[in-house]
Amino acid sequence: MDGTAHEHEPGGEAPREVGAKGPDELRRQIERTRGELGDTVEELAGKVDVKGRARARAADLRDKAGAMTIQLRSTAAQAGHTVQDKAHAVEHTFQHRAHTVEHNLPDPVRNAVEAGRRHPRPVLVAGVAAGVGAVVAVEVWRRRHGR
Repeated sequence: MDGTAHEHEPGGEAPREVGAKGPDELRRQIERTRGELGDTVEELAGKVDVKGRARARAADLRDKAGAMTIQLRSTAAQAGHTVQDKAHAVEHTFQHRAHTVEHNLPDPVRNAVEAGRRHPRPVLVAGVAAGVGAVVAVEVWRRRHGR
């Protein structure tokens, strides 16, 4: 060997020479080593501080949960607006079609519908009576035909 010590660089890189060529270079090497040592000590202290790491992780998770909550509320609000808009469009289309059908009805039917709107109870009673009559008619038919 040539008398100079060799040291491996962190990360498995090629060895570098450790020996200093003079006092200034030695001072620079010492300062660099102190800096590296300080970084290493700081990194180790961070790994040893389990409570601090847990607090930092909890804070990070709280931030993410808060952001997710805001995003979900925004998405839900947008979905609500979309549903509301579509419901209004369907309602408008239904009203337009109902209006068109109503105006195309023959006068006697239109008059009966308007009378039903003005006096809904008699129409309801008549509807129930018609329903009962239909049930009775079906039952009579079934008995006569043996079904």
